[in-house]
Amino acid sequence: MAALVCSVGLAFGLAACGDSQDEPENAGVAGGTAAGASYTTPLKGVCPDTVVVQTSWWPEVDYGATYQLLGANPKIDAGKFRVTGPLGATGVNLEIRSGGPAVGFDSASSLFETDDDILLGYLDMDEMISNSADHPSVAVLAPYAKSPLMFFWGDPSLDFTTLADIGRSGKTVLASDEPYLDVLIGAGLLQRPQVDTSYDGEISRFVAEDGKLIQLGFVTDEPYRLEHDVKEWSKPVKYVLVGDDYPAYSNVLAVRKDKLAANRACLDALVPLFQRAMVDYQADPKPANDLMIEITSKLDTGGYELSTGLLEDGNTKQRELGLVANGADGVFGSFDTARVQNLIGRLTPVLTAAGTAPAAGLTAADVVTDEFIDPSVSLK
Repeated sequence: MAALVCSVGLAFGLAACGDSQDEPENAGVAGGTAAGASYTTPLKGVCPDTVVVQTSWWPEVDYGATYQLLGANPKIDAGKFRVTGPLGATGVNLEIRSGGPAVGFDSASSLFETDDDILLGYLDMDEMISNSADHPSVAVLAPYAKSPLMFFWGDPSLDFTTLADIGRSGKTVLASDEPYLDVLIGAGLLQRPQVDTSYDGEISRFVAEDGKLIQLGFVTDEPYRLEHDVKEWSKPVKYVLVGDDYPAYSNVLAVRKDKLAANRACLDALVPLFQRAMVDYQADPKPANDLMIEITSKLDTGGYELSTGLLEDGNTKQRELGLVANGADGVFGSFDTARVQNLIGRLTPVLTAAGTAPAAGLTAADVVTDEFIDPSVSLK
């Protein structure tokens, strides 16, 4: 998930780059989350001795449940932006790797191919469809029912309620050049002339233009930061969720397709633990949030910081906006295959025109499976 980068942090008075450069290469984290009391499925001899999970950004609410699975006294490898500790009381370890800037912005799909130690990674469904021909992977769990991706603005005179409202306004939309934009433009929700694809993760232009443009962001991040952390703004923003018109699954937990068969027994035991941890995290996010704050404080994140207020606000939005919810069948983490197939249909012509056509004849069954989902796990 994109967030404030180093130059933004310096420009707006957040933490300077390299704050953690004096930390030891391998630092301990006090306590962990005491997950051992809850996560006890025996994994020794079933899963790798260390289950490696690749995230797509620094620690944040998207991955809170993954950090919740860490048992007592995890260790940080600050040089490699990794934290390792017991995976509950399962008999194996869990290694969580930061993504985004920590890996030179390589995607989890490409990291799957270059590092065979990675068992699971967090990917967006449109990324999986785009890479299905050359780097196929299969999603085994859907943490988000709705994407936290949004378009936000700061001019109080603007009062959009849908993406179509933004499109009709003709206002500049600052975003990164991703396939979903072409889908939204093709559907008539946005107009191509209004879209500026020079977005680079910063908010300096947004502030300089007094919030009169519409900018890409994540509802669990920028609204709180802008109101509470960016002194030059320090007021609320309004937003429209992209997921209302573009229902792509965001940050799914996936495995490289050619590793699925060999790890079937492991995934059968492991995926329900992730399900339970995600439900537990929603019920009581504080232990994992505190752990993520401590871990992030020990990493050289280039100005990216976590706070209790930011994470609590993200948890609230996850619940209140229906971002985290049970699947259509009432099971947490399950996939709606019709929804996935619809997304494949909408993306295929866009990706083909861009020279990154999906695998021929791609279907939902090629990219998602509920095989490992425990149907008894649901949010209350």
